[in-house]
Amino acid sequence: VQLQACGGGLVQAGGSLRLSCSASKRTSSNNAMGWFRQAPGKEREFVAGIDWRGSTTIYTDSVKGRFAISRDNAKNTVYLQMNSLKPGDTAVYYCASNRLSQPTTTSEFYRYWGQGTLVTVSS
Repeated sequence: VQLQACGGGLVQAGGSLRLSCSASKRTSSNNAMGWFRQAPGKEREFVAGIDWRGSTTIYTDSVKGRFAISRDNAKNTVYLQMNSLKPGDTAVYYCASNRLSQPTTTSEFYRYWGQGTLVTVSS
């Protein structure tokens, strides 16, 4: 499985972006998906996760109420809608496919990773 993330770019603080992550082939209907990010000089961190059906979502505290993860299994695509963006959201964002059906916050459960898309939020 190959994951292709896109949708990043430069946006002013308070603006919005929607990231997309497309799979090269149909992923297992039982796999959760997640988004992670890595800011310059910092470790990669979990951002959001969604279960295989799209009914359960989890978020890191700093993005709750601003970001929304969703998926369209018919299109093999996962989305991350990012609103009210802040300069602190600047990072390379990665999508990943989990080995489990429920999302997890730790990276060791994610076995396939996209190449990353850069999000830059200016103040």
